Amino acid sequence: MTVRPHILLAAVAGIALGYGLARAPQWLAAPRAVPADVAVATAKPVASHQLLDEVVGRIRREYVRPVPDQAFDQAAVKGVVANLDPHSAFLDAAEYDEMRAATTGSYTGVGIEVAVQDGRVVVVTPIEGSPAAKAGVHAGDIVLAVNDQPVTADRLDETIGRMRGVTGTQVELAIDRKGEPEPLLFTLERGEVHVHSVRAQPLPGGFGYVRITQFSDSTPGDLVQALSTLVHPVPQSAFHPLRGLVLDLRGNPGGVLESAVSIADAFLDSGVIVRADGRTPESRFEMSATPGDALDGQPLVVLVDGGSASGSEIVAGALRDHGRATLLGERTFGKGSVQTVIPLRDGQALKLTTSLYFTPSGTSIHERGIEPDIAIGPTAAGPARHAPVAPMQDAAVLTALQYLKDRGLGTHYAAVKTTSAAQQR
Repeated sequence: MTVRPHILLAAVAGIALGYGLARAPQWLAAPRAVPADVAVATAKPVASHQLLDEVVGRIRREYVRPVPDQAFDQAAVKGVVANLDPHSAFLDAAEYDEMRAATTGSYTGVGIEVAVQDGRVVVVTPIEGSPAAKAGVHAGDIVLAVNDQPVTADRLDETIGRMRGVTGTQVELAIDRKGEPEPLLFTLERGEVHVHSVRAQPLPGGFGYVRITQFSDSTPGDLVQALSTLVHPVPQSAFHPLRGLVLDLRGNPGGVLESAVSIADAFLDSGVIVRADGRTPESRFEMSATPGDALDGQPLVVLVDGGSASGSEIVAGALRDHGRATLLGERTFGKGSVQTVIPLRDGQALKLTTSLYFTPSGTSIHERGIEPDIAIGPTAAGPARHAPVAPMQDAAVLTALQYLKDRGLGTHYAAVKTTSAAQQR
């Protein structure tokens, strides 16, 4: 696989998991110099600083209470970064520490992930087993207020901050849900959220089911372990290869880019998985598969929905573009950008959108999403999105299983590989 840039996040805009702002960074980046083209661009509008200086001077002289100099610096930086896009953020020392600690897979908070969509703060997904999931918060819900304070799309970090707090304390969310005549009120008790990103279960007929709820540092290893339980369902039993797999990415908001790429790589022998394009050399990169398919070409169906974002879309897009999988469900979220975490002075950091990514076919899914090959409505796909259910009680899983049995995708994939090889010659 090709060399990667430093810390890259393929996750949704905000995570209301307590003190964490992003999930599972894989590397710590060293501070880097500003590229020449950027330095020139930022040096030109010096006159604009006059307005800032004038406003700061007025505040220092006339505001009712003294304002520390540090408050000016942080407020100015936070304001600039927040206005770039919903996914960029300035992280103070505490926030950065908590983000790095998120690699442990344990968080303190309510357990919902939010993003700005169409000018509203939308729940991308509740984390399975979290206070929010247990209380019945759903993907697609619109957050109207936190503790009676209205939320706005341009202050996403503030909204997330209001949902943070000490374990055992409560927070009230006002939710607008499609089909409900009045806002819904949820009183959630903050607690520790444990994220188990991979779970597996055998399906009848020699097929398997794997659900991935996020992409963290441990996800690739967890997948290997999960697949081993499917091909060896009984300790010390004879090897029984899978006849096919249902890979469930519904409600998966993304996470560490490297981990998402590794999951796609697990089912591909070769080929590009994702390309990224940005302004700097390090933001332009390509990640490719290494030899070896964990399923040895057996059929694969990937379940997706509106909560499948970022890293999930990288996996789904790569597997479909290579003819390796059929996508079943609903249109995905449509987050096609990559964030780089850059350490700053005094333990602070900048989470900055540095790239737009493209599927192997060159398609950008940013603000578009991916349409599934087989569309099924939210009635069929919904239960597993909001809370874990038994796969054999999940209409979408049953549909995928029947499709695997009826269509013979393994033969189809072999034909695709043969055709592709012939074209390359």
